[in-house]
Amino acid sequence: MTLDEALHRNAELGTRVQRFEEERKVAQLTIEKLKVEVAYLRRMKYGRSSERLEHTQLELVGGLVTPSVEVEKAVADAGNVALLDEHRKKRAYRPRPNLRGLPDHLPRRTVMHLPAGHQAGCGCPACGLALREIGQDVSEVLDYEPGSFHVVRHVRPKLACSGCHDIKQAAAPSRPIERVMAGAGMLAHVLVSKYCDHTPLYRQTQIYARAALELHRSTLTDWVAQAAHLLTPVADAIGRYVLAAYKVHGDDTPIRALGGKGGKVHTGRLWVYVRDDRPSGSKAAPAAWFQYSVDRKGDHPAKHLKHFSGVLQADAFAGYNALYDEDREGGRIIEAGCWSHARRKVWDIHVRQHKLAGTLAHQALQRMGKLYEIEAQIHSKPPTERRRVRRESTAPLLKDLQAWMNATLTQVSAKSPMALAIGYALSNWTALTHFVDDGRVEAHNNAAERAGVSSFSVQ
Repeated sequence: MTLDEALHRNAELGTRVQRFEEERKVAQLTIEKLKVEVAYLRRMKYGRSSERLEHTQLELVGGLVTPSVEVEKAVADAGNVALLDEHRKKRAYRPRPNLRGLPDHLPRRTVMHLPAGHQAGCGCPACGLALREIGQDVSEVLDYEPGSFHVVRHVRPKLACSGCHDIKQAAAPSRPIERVMAGAGMLAHVLVSKYCDHTPLYRQTQIYARAALELHRSTLTDWVAQAAHLLTPVADAIGRYVLAAYKVHGDDTPIRALGGKGGKVHTGRLWVYVRDDRPSGSKAAPAAWFQYSVDRKGDHPAKHLKHFSGVLQADAFAGYNALYDEDREGGRIIEAGCWSHARRKVWDIHVRQHKLAGTLAHQALQRMGKLYEIEAQIHSKPPTERRRVRRESTAPLLKDLQAWMNATLTQVSAKSPMALAIGYALSNWTALTHFVDDGRVEAHNNAAERAGVSSFSVQ
């Protein structure tokens, strides 16, 4: 092989090595992104809902310390034995739940237990003298008697007059659902068990069977459908009340439902719209309005909010974008973002990095945490007070956070999870900062997320 051929071959090998290195970096970034997504999905299904920065909760003179072992070491090195003992006492204290006191509102049934062979008013069996009570020991036991079914017999006598030959009879009492044998209490029990206690109808039939009451699943299904139709005016009234607010929180949740192709289970969406102005000092009652759709297309929220105008606080779901058009027929809807969504994307990275302090994700969480600290201080305050505090304290923090995010983007790969998380916040910055100048708006959409349904059983 000549020298030119060797140089040419080395150049080709160098090019191939460089290409392989670039492919390796792209693959590594993809793996990191997928790991973050897996961690997020695992946390959504199995993990705790809390996203607190636990290692920033303990403060000691000289800075923040994470594990309690390091706290003890630092205190011991300082020679402060008394402080060390106090710290150990606080760590060892575990308050026990109150197992003694039972609620006063529960009905009580007293059972008197006399000594064996003795009856009230009898004398001492040894000497015959009268016995007198010198005290008593009382203990309470919480017990349960299963709910019982009963039948209400409506009797309507027919009364005949021998003179005018007229027959009198009271009109039949109305029923919640015509020609249905279930009363209002029974229908309410089935609905509460299904939707509040998440007890599927087939399990309810098994429960009723233990009470020797045979109710087929098809019967319960029919009751639920007719009861839903009966309650539709109430749901519509709740919807009108929610959409009459200046600000509405919106969110959607995937649920498993029947009715797919071939009768199979499919994933539908449950949309929730929440009215809750208590954080801004309002006395108006909170309410949540739910709507169902078979998919997540944007025309569903457009239909739900057709007659709403005001502020919609939600995540950056693209299906909401048509609602924010200035020329919208139903009136202007202003977008307000959710810092909890922006923070969660960073939190997933922080979890993937084993919650190490000092990382870019940890720095971002600390900066965002200052926003939440201010919000906690002005909770339930009037809108004018909230706006004043936010303009004085929150606005500078947001300006600093935005500058930090822009600077951080120059330090990370454009396809890294951290860059994507920062990109989400910066691309939605106007919506995320709307709350600063409007004291009636929140910094997050937690009201809708709390009202959402995490999971539904197939009925």
